[in-house]
Amino acid sequence: MIRHCVFIRFKPEISHEKIAELYSEIDALKHHLDGVLAVHAGSNVSPEHGMDKGYSDGFIVDFDTALSRDNYLEDAAHQAVGAKLVEAAVDGVEGIFVYDLEIS
Repeated sequence: MIRHCVFIRFKPEISHEKIAELYSEIDALKHHLDGVLAVHAGSNVSPEHGMDKGYSDGFIVDFDTALSRDNYLEDAAHQAVGAKLVEAAVDGVEGIFVYDLEIS
C-alpha cells in the first residue's frame, strides 16, 4: 500500500469553505479512480505547537499499489484540483509538501 500525504500552507485569504471544497474534490477522485482505498483530509490538530512549520492543513490518500498512485498523479481530474491547490497555497508549489510512504 502507498500512503500519499500532502500538507498545505493555505494563503490567509482562503476561506474554510474553499478549503472544504478542495478537499471534497480530492475525495471525489476515489469514485473515479481504481485503487484508491481511502481519503482523509483536514486541519492539523496536533498539540505540538509549531511543529507543523505552517503546514496547517492536509490530506492523505491511500492506494492499493504504487501503480494506482501513479495513475492518480497522471489523472486529468487530479491535475485540475492539484492546480487549484497550488493556486491556494502560500508561494504556490512551495507551500505544498508531499510525502509518500510504502506500507506493508
